[in-house]
Amino acid sequence: MGGKDDERYTMSMNILVCNVGSTSLKFKLYEMPACTVLSQGKAERVGSADDAIFLYENLRTGNRISEERASIPDYKAGIRRYLACLTSPETGVLSSVREIGRVGFKTTLSKNHFGNHELTDEVVEGMRAWLPLATLHNTGYLQAIGVMREALPNAIFLGCFETGFHRDIPLERRLYGVPYEWYERYGVQRLGYHSASHGYIADVLNQMSGGSYRAISCHLGGSSSVCAIQDGKSIDTSLGMTLQSGLIHAARVGDMDCDLYEFLRHEGLSDAEIHEGFEKKGGLLGISGVSSDLRYIEAAAKDGNKRARLAIDVFISGIVHYIGSFYVDLGGLDYLVFTAGIGENSDMLRRRVCEKLGVLGVVLDDAKNAACHGTQQELTGAGSRVRVFAIPTDEELGIARRTYEYVRP
Repeated sequence: MGGKDDERYTMSMNILVCNVGSTSLKFKLYEMPACTVLSQGKAERVGSADDAIFLYENLRTGNRISEERASIPDYKAGIRRYLACLTSPETGVLSSVREIGRVGFKTTLSKNHFGNHELTDEVVEGMRAWLPLATLHNTGYLQAIGVMREALPNAIFLGCFETGFHRDIPLERRLYGVPYEWYERYGVQRLGYHSASHGYIADVLNQMSGGSYRAISCHLGGSSSVCAIQDGKSIDTSLGMTLQSGLIHAARVGDMDCDLYEFLRHEGLSDAEIHEGFEKKGGLLGISGVSSDLRYIEAAAKDGNKRARLAIDVFISGIVHYIGSFYVDLGGLDYLVFTAGIGENSDMLRRRVCEKLGVLGVVLDDAKNAACHGTQQELTGAGSRVRVFAIPTDEELGIARRTYEYVRP
């Protein structure tokens, strides 16, 4: 680097990161390149006129706002509420929203756009074009981006697309066995997701190893995926073209036979019932009949609930299946990482997965594993040929870094 590049990576800038869920908003304001979080906030139950949750915190002063019966009828209200707190004399860290230089979004996907892209009209139109692949996710982001553009007319907006980290996966691992012209004409292929999480794990391992390593990252939470990483790059992942694939998820079915849809219609189920079963009543919830939250499923399993035990067994079986496959793809393994809500907090799941991986030389330290909940820690046992870690993912920091480093063409 030299000249302007050096200036770009030393110039202080406020970066706002926005994470949009189907009924939620999360915010973090960073001072870059110091990676200092100035404030954070979130709105839950967006769409409620009197039952939403709003939280805001000024991390410089410790001032907090916490409301459990807020009125946040839409994304616009949630975003404007956070920006108002951000510039309020009582709670703010900025004197004006004009001090926000860039906004980074953990966007899902856009037709023909992968990786990190400025959210131009063309890129936003690509998000609309692929709405059928991620209807809930892209709809929320399109609304939030529109509101942010109105509120921050002078900022640069960057989409860090969840498919971006997987663009180095070889074509033979991305193609489905469909007519090749479907790939050429419609882009039908395995895209992969959770790039912010797996990419963050790769950043951590790059620093730890010097950049030469073979790793498998297990992002296990409400939505789950396994990713094979070689020297900082994704070479395979469990998710496909949509988020309705791969492992079973909290309430989504994951991989399934494509002809099952027609079979269920033949059996008398409506399209709405089938979609609901696949997307809202499947996965851990569908099998256990208890909950989509593994914590409650674990408790039920301990009390003797057979379906709860079965849900855990199915989940673990899928994780081990992908790890074994990716072990062969990588030609061995140096690091096994557990991340996201379940991966970081469920010592039971980590223990049972690693027990099944003993054939690959994986040995877990049981005491360290049992004590590890939500913190970064090495869990490798004596004699293990693979180093095992729990690493809390920091998706927002990864997005802040990529947004800060972005250079306009």
